[in-house]
Amino acid sequence: MCNDYEQHVAWAEYCRMMESLALRIPSHQSELDLPQADDIRINDPAPIMRATAGSDAIELASMTFGFPPAGPKGGPVFNFRSEGRQFANSKRCLVPASGFFEFTGAKYPKAKHRFTLNGSPFLAIAGLWREAVGNKPPTFTMLTTDPGPDIAPYHNRQVVVLQPADWAAWINLTKPEAELLRPLPAGALQVETVRPESA
Repeated sequence: MCNDYEQHVAWAEYCRMMESLALRIPSHQSELDLPQADDIRINDPAPIMRATAGSDAIELASMTFGFPPAGPKGGPVFNFRSEGRQFANSKRCLVPASGFFEFTGAKYPKAKHRFTLNGSPFLAIAGLWREAVGNKPPTFTMLTTDPGPDIAPYHNRQVVVLQPADWAAWINLTKPEAELLRPLPAGALQVETVRPESA
């Protein structure tokens, strides 16, 4: 599943998209809140989009990718199964990305496939975030679901990519979870193999 994505969303592009969706950006935010990265992996810091307390704006906040392990032997929770769960009392967020990666093959390095959202300058993945605890920074995780037809040839699960029209609905939970947290229809995602499988 997705443990690697890229963030090359230009600030002007982000502002245009938010304006087209009638989503307000806090006036203090700038391109510094949307740093660029070729590969964001587990435990890396990255921006997420969340509701601003006491305001109708959507702010960018830097957090660490992956919830802390639940027990002493576990690893970070970077993908969180969405099926059958209720998220009304959760801290919901969106993870902005220019694309995300899936890997196939048995030999290392595996083939690397890049997925982008057709018809959109960037995409947003449904996520959850948690407050900082002690000396640990705030963290986020991505929600997953069964694979849609674009992902199924590459993986048996997928992150939940939301259409831009549903971004506010997830942040504010104005639609049922089952309506939002599902795979996109065939052709919604474009795939490109950026690294072939090693021989």
